Amino acid sequence: MTQTIKLDIMSDPICPWCYIGKAHLDVALADHPNHPFVIEWHPFQLNPDMPAQGMDRRAYLEGKFGGKEGAVRAYAPVVEHAEKAGLKINFEAMQRTPNTLNAHRLIHWAGIEGRQTAAVAALFQAYFVDARDIGDAEVLADIADGIEMDAAVVTRLLDTDEDVQAIRDRDTHSRKMGISSVPTFIVGNQHAVPGAQPPELWANVIAELTGAQ
Repeated sequence: MTQTIKLDIMSDPICPWCYIGKAHLDVALADHPNHPFVIEWHPFQLNPDMPAQGMDRRAYLEGKFGGKEGAVRAYAPVVEHAEKAGLKINFEAMQRTPNTLNAHRLIHWAGIEGRQTAAVAALFQAYFVDARDIGDAEVLADIADGIEMDAAVVTRLLDTDEDVQAIRDRDTHSRKMGISSVPTFIVGNQHAVPGAQPPELWANVIAELTGAQ
């Protein structure tokens, strides 16, 4: 039996490169069912100072990238890489850029129930494909229901400050470790792999770790 190796992933549900990076990793894992990875997702907010209710997406992007043309230029490589990965990103339908603190709380609670990767996948689907506001408590409860969590419990928890500080502390810890962008993958608590790496890189990593030729 292959010895398991921890794969920690720093990610944000509104990060398109995280969405693409997960898709690439998924391809490699599917092609190598003997992979040794035990995956845990960790919170990293791209916009920790985002208002709790989020903001208009166009205003956010134009403010961040210095106008519409800057935003279009910044997102051109995202569109290209998403298409290559066979992913749909419904940018035209997105109305708001959410604060992702509550989405990270949902991922944390899903992890307790062994559904963490399912939660991450559902959040990416909701945001990038269905253009839903994943900062909205009702949307998050619906996502929880879709991965067989108790939506009523999630709704109650979201109405409290449960785990808010823990998420912020974990985010801060990652930054203190020197992580400044996501996705960042940490293999076996030792090797940091930044960015949306292609499936071929993960295939090589898996081969190295398992001694496969």
